[in-house]
Amino acid sequence: MPRSNRSRRQGGESSSRARGGRAAKRQQAAADRATGAADELEHLRDGWRRTEVRRGVSYTVQPISAVRAVKDYVCPGCPNPVEAGVAHVVVWRAEGILGDEHALAARRHWHNHCWRMA
Repeated sequence: MPRSNRSRRQGGESSSRARGGRAAKRQQAAADRATGAADELEHLRDGWRRTEVRRGVSYTVQPISAVRAVKDYVCPGCPNPVEAGVAHVVVWRAEGILGDEHALAARRHWHNHCWRMA
């Protein structure tokens, strides 16, 4: 005779319905964890974007890791290129005169040391 470790339910509730409820709760908990992980990943991917003030103008500064640096750029602080695979910062005006879209389009990639010296 087969043995079962499951308790017998009263009221005719089938075990598949009961498991479905628990399974749904487990799936919801996993989805909540994934959303939290996605938010955390987004925060890490954005690189702790911050605002800095230089010469009375607010700039948004976003660090780019060496892994995420996949293109070459020319640093506005020096005539040297910011090569792919080199960690650097992307800088744009926080309060763009012509709007946020224009300010974001005018962003520039700087070497870390060039931005610190600017």
